[in-house]
Amino acid sequence: MEMKTSFSIILILQLTLGEGRNIEPPVQLEPYFPPATPSMENLNAICVHGNGRPRYPASCLPSSGFGYIRRAGTAVNRVEAWFSQCCQRGVAQGDQQILCCAKQAWETALSHFCIEEYATMTSVHECCEKKGEERWNCFEEQAPNPSYKPLSGYTAPIIPPDTIFTWDPNTC
Repeated sequence: MEMKTSFSIILILQLTLGEGRNIEPPVQLEPYFPPATPSMENLNAICVHGNGRPRYPASCLPSSGFGYIRRAGTAVNRVEAWFSQCCQRGVAQGDQQILCCAKQAWETALSHFCIEEYATMTSVHECCEKKGEERWNCFEEQAPNPSYKPLSGYTAPIIPPDTIFTWDPNTC
């Protein structure tokens, strides 16, 4: 919980000090990490309100130190970009395939996050220490926005993913 509070304070400070110039109008960004597991209950919000949920441009994040914050922000940026890919017509057809794609994107983004956590000399996120379903359940339990509600009046900057996501429909 302490990291989440620090994350909020730093983002608010960055925006207040003018470092978050990519975000108009400036808003207080609560941490949206970890993202919730995609489900049939939140799939519509994932696809319809994607540009209304926070992104974390490099200009909003501390340039040094606070590696956890950068890794968490990057994971959110990745999963949102990949959700966008899943929701586009032509990639996946029908809600079941879109959901399958979104779940793969979610698991892949959080797997990358955990790999990056283990590559540091700091303690890793507690969910990364778990394996399989325990890991995914841990992230789900900690998700601050399980319904994927957008922030009122916020439009996310476009942040292309730094890693390619390829959906495998054969796993559905």
